Amino acid sequence: MTAPGTAPAPPSSPTSPTSSASPTKKGSRWIEEWDPENETFWNEKGEKIARRNLVFSVLSEHIGFSIWTMWSVLVLFMGPEYGLTPADKFLLTSMVTLVGAVVRVPYTFAVAIFGGRNWTIISAALLLIPTVAAFSVMEPGTSFSTFLLVGLLAGIGGGNFASSMTNINAFFPLKKKGWALGLNAGGGNIGVPVLQLAGLAVIGASGGPRVLLGIYIPLILIAATLAALYMDNLASVKNDTGAAIDSAKDAHTWIMSFLYIGTFGSFIGYSFAFGQVLTNQFGRTPLQAAYLTFIGPLLGSLIRPLGGWLADKYGGARITLYNYVGMAAATAVLVIASMQKSLPLFVSVFVVLFVLSGLGNGSTYKMIPGIFQAKAVAKGLEGEEAAAYGRRLSGASMGLIGAVGALGGVGINLAFRQSFLSYGSGTGAFVAFLAFYAACFVVTWAVYLRRPAGRITAASPSSEAKPQLSYAEV
Repeated sequence: MTAPGTAPAPPSSPTSPTSSASPTKKGSRWIEEWDPENETFWNEKGEKIARRNLVFSVLSEHIGFSIWTMWSVLVLFMGPEYGLTPADKFLLTSMVTLVGAVVRVPYTFAVAIFGGRNWTIISAALLLIPTVAAFSVMEPGTSFSTFLLVGLLAGIGGGNFASSMTNINAFFPLKKKGWALGLNAGGGNIGVPVLQLAGLAVIGASGGPRVLLGIYIPLILIAATLAALYMDNLASVKNDTGAAIDSAKDAHTWIMSFLYIGTFGSFIGYSFAFGQVLTNQFGRTPLQAAYLTFIGPLLGSLIRPLGGWLADKYGGARITLYNYVGMAAATAVLVIASMQKSLPLFVSVFVVLFVLSGLGNGSTYKMIPGIFQAKAVAKGLEGEEAAAYGRRLSGASMGLIGAVGALGGVGINLAFRQSFLSYGSGTGAFVAFLAFYAACFVVTWAVYLRRPAGRITAASPSSEAKPQLSYAEV
């Protein structure tokens, strides 16, 4: 397996031919030299190029998220005539989420193999497969196994997030990664409420599910075309077999994966499940549920860049810790609302939980490049050498972290399925989520904020001056 890394760019004047954004070897859309940590280079040309790529990366990822979460809306269209039980629907959305999580790993490494621009075009075009397939089979009388198979295809939309984040991570300097990654991910995440709003409009207009699917086919083509016209490949993001191995060996990759289950796993899991909980536990019709389901994902998506910005300013570990306190408190209230069957309280607190999950998404993802940059400095690396080390490992680890985090969405849907089978409501699932958020709080505090011993030191025992960098600052 190959993994993305970033080769150290040799120091050069940002106005010299070797540092030009113009390609020299690989084609018209390849940038041979990229040094975002060089302020002169960044101010003169780097920022403009990075922002342009960010815009069209967001568009493609946005469509990918919409296709991935399409079935959270399609199941609302599937009334008694489809012959599916609530447990069938939760299983269907769980499997779609599972595929979306698994494909994030190869999608991350695809950026290094094909180039960020090239893979954005390919991954966007691939979204036609699940969309056209769903358009073909969406009608009463289709077997559950067929729906399940076609739903699994939609999981590839979840991979666009991983490749997009890995690509954009390489474009921006460390001090701007929290904002850039938050904006990139938030713009993608907002594909969930946009899809739900489109579903609401279609249901309200008495349209069928095929109308909703038909809307997205031309949008996919537009996203792929714009990526081809306006995005770039970075030659410095190269195949690096060791990056995947090194990141997988690093304990922080798996610790951050665990924390990301609590934030993004919650966001995507609740996005799939919210409408079904409203229809099954509170007796809402599909139209009534659609009026409510988009609010939480919308606010959670919009606030993700703020989570990244706060992490840039105050430290991702601190923001993440406080965020888990809020998520646990909101979940405790949801247990009460679920037991009392109070729809107004349930919906309002569920929206708050969405917002907190989005905020935590931004802060946890900012921690990733910060952790590996801190480790580079502790090894005695400086300047571009340290930045290249951090980009190499953070880029490789993002795919693993994003994949494991998305598995939290599978767990949430399976937990709801079991809770409804056992108790006839989602109360049991919320109790389990509360315990998990408490565990995330403990891990964040113990690993990143507890004591000076949590600081990293230079690996060489003979080093006279060992850098002391607290993870609380990442």
